[in-house]
Amino acid sequence: QVQLVESGGGSVESGGSLRLSCVVSGDYYSTYCGGWLRQAPGKEREGVAAIDTDGVISYADSVKGRFTISRDKAKNTLYLQMSSLEPEDTATYYCAVAPKKDKYYDGAHSYLALFGYSQQGTQVTVSS
Repeated sequence: QVQLVESGGGSVESGGSLRLSCVVSGDYYSTYCGGWLRQAPGKEREGVAAIDTDGVISYADSVKGRFTISRDKAKNTLYLQMSSLEPEDTATYYCAVAPKKDKYYDGAHSYLALFGYSQQGTQVTVSS
């Protein structure tokens, strides 16, 4: 069973930055796609950013140029550096993992939104 331990959420003013971390542990695939989803009240869950163990990276259009996903292989930890945050980024952010694919037809972040396993999530609130 996989365990996902998230940290780094919080409240920030518009234009500010936050970094989310997620330690992936447990019995899981040696190769996987991991990343971040988010869900705002009244909205569907959406894929934000994803990276797989081959280094394939994709982002939702709404965060391109502002968010950066990375992975520390030695620590089995995923990171999401969020900059130039906007009130529209306010949501619960979930770390998620799914089996790696050879090809992601609509981006790895979209694949993760459909098939990713996530746990409790962390709140990010951006005030104007």
